[in-house]
Amino acid sequence: MGHAVERDRRYCHEDYRRWPEGERWELIDGVAVDIGPAPRVRHQDVVSNFHIQLKTHPEQRCYTGIAPTDVVFDDHNVVQPDVFLVSDRTKVTPDNIRGAPDLIIEVVSPSTEVRDRREKKALYERFGVGAYVVAFPEREYIEYYRLEDGRFVGPAIFNWDEILHLTTPEISLPLWEIFDKPPPDQHDAGSAEAAT
Repeated sequence: MGHAVERDRRYCHEDYRRWPEGERWELIDGVAVDIGPAPRVRHQDVVSNFHIQLKTHPEQRCYTGIAPTDVVFDDHNVVQPDVFLVSDRTKVTPDNIRGAPDLIIEVVSPSTEVRDRREKKALYERFGVGAYVVAFPEREYIEYYRLEDGRFVGPAIFNWDEILHLTTPEISLPLWEIFDKPPPDQHDAGSAEAAT
């Protein structure tokens, strides 16, 4: 049975903590947002690939998190980003993350695209998230925003056959590994062979 949400009510973190287990909600400016049913398999593959690449990257020293983990910005803003990095380990508590991650990655589903690109982008910018990546699993590209002087700059657009050079932290991710594609030289060779 779903949680009954009152439209005109502004919720806080304590309300959120008392909601039934098994339901996934976020709070954005006190408004309860139902995350909805489980994402598609393709979405989860891309989330998993980002998480594995970041978690196992030899130059990456941050805490690497994955949904469903609560990121608590303040009493009225609690989200569960798909993947995130936190360099300041004092923000990592046994229950949740307290404060802004250095990097957040949201993998778009058809039902979340507008919220990921509008409300969540504005929220992450306001609370000082260092970098924000929005990934489009069906279209196989990403948008990359960097925080400069309190504002997101971008997006820089990267296709599946390019390398994403993150500055927060400074690491590079070959996007063909994120989107489960052959490396570009193999892809091009396959296309050339098909044409002959």
